Amino acid sequence: MVLKKIVHLFFIITGGAVGYVYGPTIIKILNFTDARWVASSYVGLLIGAIILFLISYWLVDYVVNFLRWIEEALIKIPVGDLFFGSIGLIVGLVIAYLINMTLQDINIQVVSQVLPLFITILLGYFGFQVGFRRREEFVNLLNINKKERDKKRVADGDEDVVVPKAKILDTSVIIDGRIADICQTNFLEGTIVIPQFVLGELQHIADSSDALKRNRGRRGLDVLNRIQKELPVKVEIYEGDFEDIPEVDSKLIKLAKVIGGIVVTNDFNLNKVCDLQGVSVLNINDLANAVKPVVLPGEELMVQVIKDGKEQNQGIAYLDDGTMIVVEEGRDYIGKTIEVLITSVLQTSAGRMIFAKPKLLEKAL
Repeated sequence: MVLKKIVHLFFIITGGAVGYVYGPTIIKILNFTDARWVASSYVGLLIGAIILFLISYWLVDYVVNFLRWIEEALIKIPVGDLFFGSIGLIVGLVIAYLINMTLQDINIQVVSQVLPLFITILLGYFGFQVGFRRREEFVNLLNINKKERDKKRVADGDEDVVVPKAKILDTSVIIDGRIADICQTNFLEGTIVIPQFVLGELQHIADSSDALKRNRGRRGLDVLNRIQKELPVKVEIYEGDFEDIPEVDSKLIKLAKVIGGIVVTNDFNLNKVCDLQGVSVLNINDLANAVKPVVLPGEELMVQVIKDGKEQNQGIAYLDDGTMIVVEEGRDYIGKTIEVLITSVLQTSAGRMIFAKPKLLEKAL
């Protein structure tokens, strides 16, 4: 209601101003009457205000809907995008003002009156577009300058200014859940960044009709809740979005480039793409493989044979960390805990695989 009243008032003021300036001239041209008071500016002001006030009742809904559409569009724009777009607009208008000052001395009416308006609109538009579309380069430029200043201060002996890079979590590592335990042990330094588009993907998974996906999504939301409320880490929600990029993984890479952060994931493919694009990445699976106990050929272990293997007479056992042990001639020991001798260790992309044989057979030989 307040917005409608403002629109009505705008129409009244506009109509009064137009009537005050052009009303007498229009009345004289039409030769409406010879009375001088009718052709006065104040009569024109009153007539113009009344006419546009009546017209406003027909146009007010369209104007209000248009203003609300603009308001919603501006609210959805990330603050950083709006800031750099506004800076570009201001620079464009300043340049237009300087150019228009030189055009005022030209006596040609089209050049001195029409051309400045065209230049102002054109440069204002170009300035906003340049600031909005090149915002990431401006941010990178600021980050580079900040890093150079930090390096200089570090070289002078002030090492406290080195700030750890932000860690950007992807959807897979949140659903996995191990990231919360890693944060709890303080292995990750710096701010934990959770993009809004990752939260949206998690919510979409949590609302899925598939029970498995729904449970995975809800577990991911629980993990985030634990990280944010229970763990001694700084968590930030990145509200921005890259609407021109549809895939979430590509948005993560773009965000990492913009803020100079590190992507934290357990997605093998995302890991490779980050490497190709020069983006720093931390893979939780690589960390898990790195901290597994070292097992060397010739060592002896106590294991429980769980099931038979693919090959004849093989048995399968597992270490506490999930590493699979293939026990040769171990099929007869399924369900039993036996002592085995490690014969070889094979490292694959999926993890480690250990080959062993029962120590009883070694003694028999």
